[in-house]
Amino acid sequence: MIVMPLVCSIPAFAQVSPDEVARAFRLEVSPALLLPDEEQERYANLALRTLQTAGIVLLGPQYILVVDRHVKVQAAMLYWMSPGAPPIYVGASPVSTGRVGQFDHFETPTGVFAHNLNNPDFRAEGTKNANGILGYGAKGMRVYDFGWQQARQGWTKQGVSEMRLQMHATDPYTLEPKLGSPQSKGCIRIAATFNQLIDRLGLLDADYELAADLVSTPWVLRRDRTPTYGAGRYLIVVETLRDTRPAWSSTPSAVRHFGTEPSPRDTGRGSMPR
Repeated sequence: MIVMPLVCSIPAFAQVSPDEVARAFRLEVSPALLLPDEEQERYANLALRTLQTAGIVLLGPQYILVVDRHVKVQAAMLYWMSPGAPPIYVGASPVSTGRVGQFDHFETPTGVFAHNLNNPDFRAEGTKNANGILGYGAKGMRVYDFGWQQARQGWTKQGVSEMRLQMHATDPYTLEPKLGSPQSKGCIRIAATFNQLIDRLGLLDADYELAADLVSTPWVLRRDRTPTYGAGRYLIVVETLRDTRPAWSSTPSAVRHFGTEPSPRDTGRGSMPR
């Protein structure tokens, strides 16, 4: 009897270099932040230490998103990380994380959060929520779901409850101009242009692309996407120690901003945007 070798197909990733992704970031993402070299290195080392503390060993090169929830920073940094090599900084953009102080508002938890199919992503419906805003952003914006997480809040004696950690775009007129300050119920709000770049290049879609290759294509993946080699699967949330806002982390009113034309209403998928 002849035993045929088992052959597993491999996703056809585009050979887009980190330099090319960085160039796309500079051209497409607004608002963007210009981190000094020492800050780029600081967050790279902090990300590596956080992965190590979580017991996560990177088995191959991949993109990783690092978010600093400090109230005077509120920024996301994208890195290319390869085992045995220094991380490569790609770009940064302001965000809004959780604002504790009222009911149903959580502090965005810190740690390493895996992006996988256990908590499927979805897309904004383009309808306004109960507050009259496009909570998930314009229709079609990707909502990245990181599942239920324990987070600090202030309305119970325990001070800790479960929240659904998501990363998503937000209302381009009323909320996106506030990026750079804590505004959400616990989720991570990012600029629409940043959302689109991550989505189009599949920078956090390692597990989704594997499913597309071996099982079936998840409906949430864009048909016009360019699956990039080194797609990642980790979001890292940290908090640096600072007394003042760094010069590179602009206040919301000072950030240059491109709006996105919203659709009439946005409720998302069954739960209130955070």
